[in-house]
Amino acid sequence: MPGRRIFFCLLVFLFTAAAHGQASQSDLDSLGIPVPADAVETPVARIKVDLPGAKDNVKVVRLADGSTGFVVKRLGEGTDRLLTPEEFADFVYNAKAGRGWLETLFNITSPVGILWVSLGLIGQLLFTGRMLIQWISSERERRSVVPVAFWWMSLIGATMLLVYFIWRRDIVGILGQATGWFIYIRNLVLIRRSRGA
Repeated sequence: MPGRRIFFCLLVFLFTAAAHGQASQSDLDSLGIPVPADAVETPVARIKVDLPGAKDNVKVVRLADGSTGFVVKRLGEGTDRLLTPEEFADFVYNAKAGRGWLETLFNITSPVGILWVSLGLIGQLLFTGRMLIQWISSERERRSVVPVAFWWMSLIGATMLLVYFIWRRDIVGILGQATGWFIYIRNLVLIRRSRGA
């Protein structure tokens, strides 16, 4: 029972710390203008920036009048914002300068991010723990042994990490976890068949 209380207090602390001092989605609503349908945009580049209330995909565009602007992608249809370079710089500065130590440590911009990071951390603990299980089993048997728990922990940990890396849009992590995923399933299938025979 005390473990649950400690866990609950830790979650409250993490959510409170994650919400501390961030620029908000409403701050983005007050900046720029909705992207006009008749503005002729020529995308110059795409940059990846973590901003509250926005996707991490920001387009640097050349407008019809020759000026440069930033199109901040939002999560809803027709909600993208066109910012001047000064507005964009101010928004990024305010979003980053107001970050607490927890947001900086975990590289998150919203309280929901702490849930995703928790998923990734738990997945990594499972993935690391599988090696401890294998080591302990081998020491008990005095020979190299790969217990079934190793494969289950591999599969569950890799699945959690795969979901986390998809959220992070990290192609290296996605490829690393997705390739092993099939091996873990195949080994579990082979173990099940051998026990059924």
